[in-house]
Amino acid sequence: MTTAIEQLLENYRPKSKNEYVNALHEIMQELALMGLWRAKFFEHAAFYGGTSLRILYGLNRFSEDLDFSLLQPEPDFNLFPFLNAIEEELEISGLKVDVEHRIKHPEESIRSAFLKTGTLETFIRIGLDEYLKKHTQSNEVIKIKLEIDIDPPLGFATEIRYLTKPVPFFVRTYSPQDLFAGKMHALLCRPYKVRVKGRDWYDFIWYVAKGFHLHLAHLETRIRQSGHYSLGNQLTKEVFIDLLEKKIQGLDVHAAKEDIKRFIRDPREIDGWSTDFFMSLLPQLLFV
Repeated sequence: MTTAIEQLLENYRPKSKNEYVNALHEIMQELALMGLWRAKFFEHAAFYGGTSLRILYGLNRFSEDLDFSLLQPEPDFNLFPFLNAIEEELEISGLKVDVEHRIKHPEESIRSAFLKTGTLETFIRIGLDEYLKKHTQSNEVIKIKLEIDIDPPLGFATEIRYLTKPVPFFVRTYSPQDLFAGKMHALLCRPYKVRVKGRDWYDFIWYVAKGFHLHLAHLETRIRQSGHYSLGNQLTKEVFIDLLEKKIQGLDVHAAKEDIKRFIRDPREIDGWSTDFFMSLLPQLLFV
């Protein structure tokens, strides 16, 4: 087994196939971050979203994507050299990954890429047991979507967080209060036609339980830029609470639970979810 991957897998103690896939997915994310650090990506951009909460702040759920924001708008930003750095870092560590760079339209503010590796091929490459290989189809893939906003809503602060595995390195990320604003933007503005993301609601609970403040001004900048708030009046605490109450009242709690299950180890964590439970969190919200 590749030494670096073996050491990193030991931290997870996976037992089921899903746990192995989640662990390898996260290891790929961390190695990608290290490759970006080596390429000095964090001089230009900051990490945000659910995966940043998981890797940098200890959120107790797995996450899928890598989301970044430039520190300042830069329409000509070139992501490609940084993707090469990611691919090199993963291959050095023993993971063969295909990197697909996508630009939907030159004027789009989001640049995207996908990191893909064959699940069965990876299980074989790192010497996992026959049971896992037997129950894995040849067309299964571990896939990570990487996105960077090249025209970010401004008014956010960043901080440096340090990681120690597989070697010490750092990542620039949004401050917790601005991460909270980004999460509330996602939670409030995802269209109802899109599959309910229980991950948003899981993270909402985490922010409230941790006592993090919500940066309301940055949230307002985000929702105005995305076209979800066009009123002349400022986004006040009262207006925000009203918007969130309506979102909770329209939430399909069962669908939210189904979405989050594969990202957590213990499904009993979400037994208490209900409309009334989410409503009870509103008085606990803190703002800055």
